[in-house]
Amino acid sequence: MENPAAVQTPVPQAGQEPDALRQSMHRVRAEVSKAVVGQDGAVSGLLIALLSRGHVLLEGVPGVAKTLLVRAFSRALGLDTKRIQFTPDLMPGDVSGSLIYDAKSGEFEFREGPVFTNIVLADEINRTPPKTQAALLEAMEERQVSADGVTRPLPDPFLVCATQNPVEHEGTYTLPEAQLDRFLLKLLIDVPPRDAEVAVLRRHADGFTPRELGGIAPVVTPDEIRAAQRSAAAVTVTDDVLAYVVDLARATRQSPSVQLGASPRASTALLAAAKAWAWLGGYPAITPDHVQAMLVPVWRHRIRLRPDAEIEGVSVDAVLNSVVQQTPVPL
Repeated sequence: MENPAAVQTPVPQAGQEPDALRQSMHRVRAEVSKAVVGQDGAVSGLLIALLSRGHVLLEGVPGVAKTLLVRAFSRALGLDTKRIQFTPDLMPGDVSGSLIYDAKSGEFEFREGPVFTNIVLADEINRTPPKTQAALLEAMEERQVSADGVTRPLPDPFLVCATQNPVEHEGTYTLPEAQLDRFLLKLLIDVPPRDAEVAVLRRHADGFTPRELGGIAPVVTPDEIRAAQRSAAAVTVTDDVLAYVVDLARATRQSPSVQLGASPRASTALLAAAKAWAWLGGYPAITPDHVQAMLVPVWRHRIRLRPDAEIEGVSVDAVLNSVVQQTPVPL
């Protein structure tokens, strides 16, 4: 089963109520396509993360529109967004905020960092040391920032979209497992198909510039987004499907190529993503197909292979696809 970075949104089933919230979410796709061509699957992944109240790690070579995708997505949602360019000299306070001395009052006051927004674009997140990467841990998990004994909530909705380059390793820092585990999805952004690439060139030839997104209009409100999140979370799940998710997780731990398999948190992440994927398609309950479609993008960054398997060229995606094929599917 393919992952959302290569799958179109399923068509709602006949006879099911055409929910207005779902239609609003689908309109987001049309708005984003005005700026980004050939990345429909990645837009699906961003919508799934938003509905699941999760975060996304976008991995791809330079020039495949990772940053443009997030900017267009934010504009279509009508949400405030801030971009953080991660560099080796970036400090934790540059992300979360810091205490500043006010000479007039003679007291320290907290100055909010760029993380205080709806959508954070963490550009090239692996170019900053783990100490600064860790500044996002509390924000991503607890949706708050603590400083000087005071806890400050972050805006709602809140979504972190981080990017990284998979081919350039000089001057980079590998994300620790604790940091990777905060991301609901890891989406691989590939070069678009030939026809889409021709369409990209045609747009640029006609005067399109990625720095200007005036043609994209907000199509949903924050209240609609929060309502859609509640609706997606209410999708029904049977005991058989829950057991299937557990069986898949246990199968990763027993794989001879795997050193660290899927944890219970990984199982809950897969369940949340499958609910959002089913909701987007108009299904009242998740099926094994929804679980299978989401398994690779939800678990690919949570699995650690054995050194000998890596030397032999085994990939995490291949292991996960094998797990799906070998695990019995509930009828």
